[in-house]
Formats: sequence, C-alpha cells, structure tokens
Amino acid sequence: MLAIAAAVVFGLGFLLDLINTRLGPLTGTGFLLLGLLLLALHQTGIGSAGPRTTTGGGGGWRRRR
Repeated sequence: MLAIAAAVVFGLGFLLDLINTRLGPLTGTGFLLLGLLLLALHQTGIGSAGPRTTTGGGGGWRRRR
C-alpha cells in the first residue's frame, strides 16, 4: 500500500517540477523525499498486509491426500 502511495507522490512531484510550481512549502524535491520515505517504509514492512493465511491447513498449492 505504501508503494502505491509513493508512486502517486512521485507522480505529483514530477508534475510540480515540470510546471515549476509550489504547493505551499512543498516543491518537487519535497515530494521526491516524501516518496523515498514511503518506499523505505514499504521495504521495512511497515504498512504491509501481513502474512497471508491459507485455508485448509496451510497446504499451499499442493493438496494433501
């Protein structure tokens, strides 16, 4: 989820940099740094959905007979 948010932030920062404008105190570089922070949090596992659980005893793709 954080990776998607980072992609949106990167896109917004790129757009702001192209049209050379600011949103209050934030510039294109500020959005770049915010996107990098979100990617770093995503890589550490913060904001992830957690471990996936399977039904049927955790058999994965193989079935037990």
